[in-house]
Amino acid sequence: MTEGQQLKVIGTETEFGISVLNQSDFNPVAASSSLVNSYAGKRARIKWSFDEESPGRDARGFGFDLTPTFDMESGLVNVVLGNGARFYVDHAHPEYSSPECVHPREAALYDKAGEYVLTRAIENAQRSLGEGQRFLVHKNNSDGKGNSYGAHENYLISRAIPFGQIVQHMTAFFVTRQIFTGSGKVGSENGRPEVEYQITQRADFFEEEVGLETTLKRPIINTRDEPHADPAKYRRLHVIIGDANLSEVQTFLKLGSTVAVLYALEEEALPEALVMADPVSAVWQVSHDPSLQTLVKFADGRTMSALEAQWQYLEWVGKHMSESDRGEMFTDLLRLWEEVLTDLELDPIRTADRLDWTAKLRILQGYRERDGLQWNDPKLRLLDLQYHDVDQTRGLYNRLAAGGRMKRLFSEEEIQTAVRRPPDDTRAFFRGECVARFGDSLVAANWDSLVFDIGEEALRRVPMMEPLRGGKDRVGELLDRVDTPAELLRALGGDND
Repeated sequence: MTEGQQLKVIGTETEFGISVLNQSDFNPVAASSSLVNSYAGKRARIKWSFDEESPGRDARGFGFDLTPTFDMESGLVNVVLGNGARFYVDHAHPEYSSPECVHPREAALYDKAGEYVLTRAIENAQRSLGEGQRFLVHKNNSDGKGNSYGAHENYLISRAIPFGQIVQHMTAFFVTRQIFTGSGKVGSENGRPEVEYQITQRADFFEEEVGLETTLKRPIINTRDEPHADPAKYRRLHVIIGDANLSEVQTFLKLGSTVAVLYALEEEALPEALVMADPVSAVWQVSHDPSLQTLVKFADGRTMSALEAQWQYLEWVGKHMSESDRGEMFTDLLRLWEEVLTDLELDPIRTADRLDWTAKLRILQGYRERDGLQWNDPKLRLLDLQYHDVDQTRGLYNRLAAGGRMKRLFSEEEIQTAVRRPPDDTRAFFRGECVARFGDSLVAANWDSLVFDIGEEALRRVPMMEPLRGGKDRVGELLDRVDTPAELLRALGGDND
């Protein structure tokens, strides 16, 4: 493969909503810390190293390096898991960052594993609560009080692509893919026009087309230039415009379609850019219309619906993949993409067995018809929230899935394995295996390095700047033949990558 054909590295970051039932002095930071510290799986409670992190560096070239500072010992609220993921407290939320994957289906699997990590943490942390108290954790994006929290996606792409081309080609794709990435929400927020029900939870909170922020003035295209890898080779596209999804099928479609478009962009297979006249307004306009009839104006004077735009992307990507040596890798994704668009076109509710926003809409419409409820009835908002509860018995999504009313991609065995074991084909394998085997000797980590204490005067750092190295094929045999971290470091040759 050429550099432009390098496999995509994919990961997700999910901030979970948290509260404690019947706790008058609820503190979200303390509650989140309790969950993280209570997780009982294979993990290393270590300090997260910010030495190589620079969230202030801007892809447009005029940013600055900024190392984060915190008012608490980060090691108390950060663990690296045996599956290669990171589980920590961020902005008063428990956050799960999945391990690096190279296939969209696998990335969706490890995203789903995060829900099981939270469930296990809740079970253990529950012992610390008083009588009548209970953790409530939701995989959603809005507390209904004007606050939104993220479900971010990360894609490593070639540094050779000019950032302007990413903005030009990906903006309309992100705006219009909402029709199959939304998780649904009753009402609107952030000063947007009133609406009874909308497709996504995040749309109302986007205020800029391009920018560096992730919590204020959120942009459609985020410019954070922090690849956690060789910066001469990779650029990390940090995508913040997307909902936290519970549907396994939907997560696969969200990640897979984005990867497919990025491949087409890198290989110059997108014949033209769909440039919107006002993409920021288009974000909430698309979200506010569950009928999918809204027409969006484009810079060349054309108008088209989000559905029509997605048909165009699918046509371009499908043609490219049919001529590509990786077409087989995307066969299932392209079939799913076409099926979902077809059903959305016929009647959005036909997708209620695959998409969160239509599954939730079907539930809410049923209650409205049965009980004569108006859209502003508090019962509907409560049901809206309950859909996202990660509890296997209380969450409405989980109950639909258990009853066979939501299509699934993964067996329980696959998910439980993903909770315990890392992916085989990225550096996440090395990270996860080191946690499982040598966790007591790990003192610090970040995505591209591990720091060991092997009893010598100086700590020993193992850099991992290439995400596609460190997989089972490269280090599996080596790990099996060493018994101690000191032996591992000698075998690796010290600080060599």
